[in-house]
Amino acid sequence: QVQLVESGGGLVQAGASLRLSCAVSGRTVSAATMGWFRQAPGKEREFVSGIRWTPSGTSYADSVKGRFTISRDNAKNTVYLQMNSLKPEDTAVYYCAAALRPLGDLFRETFYDYWGQGTQVTVSS
Repeated sequence: QVQLVESGGGLVQAGASLRLSCAVSGRTVSAATMGWFRQAPGKEREFVSGIRWTPSGTSYADSVKGRFTISRDNAKNTVYLQMNSLKPEDTAVYYCAAALRPLGDLFRETFYDYWGQGTQVTVSS
């Protein structure tokens, strides 16, 4: 069993920063592929960022490159999404996801086995 719980969302003004957290149980984040997705009202869920165990590396959607950073703290078994220079277009529910298989396309929802319940991020202009 794997459980993911997101936190850190909120209401901020454009240009501000937020750090989202994803606390994981049942699986060590150091041995999992983790991803962040987001979904705005009336839109499809989209990939935001991912971090691989093997092959190692991180990935970002073009819309957030240079502004968002994904990281993990193995001791706390937690994955983070640091979001800087937030824009109104970033407003969405953000979801954390975990994959048990080490190889695959981390850009796709179908690759992930477990999902958190989401945390709301709202950015005002």
